Amino acid sequence: MDAIALLLAATLNAGTVLAFAALGLLINERAGIVNLGAEGMMLVAAIAGFAVAVHTGNEWVGLGAGAVAGALLAAAFGLLVIWLNTNQYATGLALSLFGAGFSAFVGIRYTQEKLPERLQFQIPGLADIPFIGPAFFRQHLMVYIAIALTVALAWFLYRSRAGLVLRAVGESPEAAHALGYPVRRIRLAAVMVGGALCGLSGAYISVVYTPLWVEGMVAGKGWIALALTTFATWRPARVLLGTYLFGGVTMLQFHLQGEGVQVSSQLLTMLPYLATIVVLVLISRNATWIRVNMPASLGKPFFPGS
Repeated sequence: MDAIALLLAATLNAGTVLAFAALGLLINERAGIVNLGAEGMMLVAAIAGFAVAVHTGNEWVGLGAGAVAGALLAAAFGLLVIWLNTNQYATGLALSLFGAGFSAFVGIRYTQEKLPERLQFQIPGLADIPFIGPAFFRQHLMVYIAIALTVALAWFLYRSRAGLVLRAVGESPEAAHALGYPVRRIRLAAVMVGGALCGLSGAYISVVYTPLWVEGMVAGKGWIALALTTFATWRPARVLLGTYLFGGVTMLQFHLQGEGVQVSSQLLTMLPYLATIVVLVLISRNATWIRVNMPASLGKPFFPGS
């Protein structure tokens, strides 16, 4: 039972890494913008957050720095694709490549740095409950923030006027523009918020989840987060479920290795990515379901007055 509790705790922790990035990308895509640069933004945010945390000794300042770094890169991406109408897919790929190279260059001097020891967070009373306490109530505060953010985003999208406007921009920017809404500015704001959440995810990896800096440490999680938005059919609650599914499979490989299961380590490492591919293949079989839930203007440029 203790091993299962530890596996569940690790699943929540690993899922949180993806949750922030996937929710950020969901906001982007609800506004009609596809950002393939999540991996690059997360890498730059990871080194930015880690470097700031090293110099300040404060992990929260480091997480904030990561969010700012992500938002700035997203703003540059937004200006290119929203105002200059560059291709969203090509620009996103360029951002991802830039982030990988830039983070590797800047991070050279931080590869041997270490962060100060962090006190374990616990929810008083609940953390002492057998099995449930170690599994769910001894997590870093960011784990609970991710859950609260999911609930808040679901309310925002489906219960608030601003969320309705955002979804309208993603469905029909021409109609939203005709009604007087500043489509470009709304899209830029959505892209920057999404970038900040991707940055928060990257900083969480280097400051909390690991915590250290290694070149390429995001290891494809940006691409997985991008896939999870489709897996979840652009709904926040399903995004969170998908992140925990991937996190659980990721932690299961380490659990099996620790138990001495006689399976190739390479095969176990493949499990999280294989599970993601299988799920995407299964949901892609129902093209109508994807088409009904996908924002109608996703990936399409918008030219005011055209």
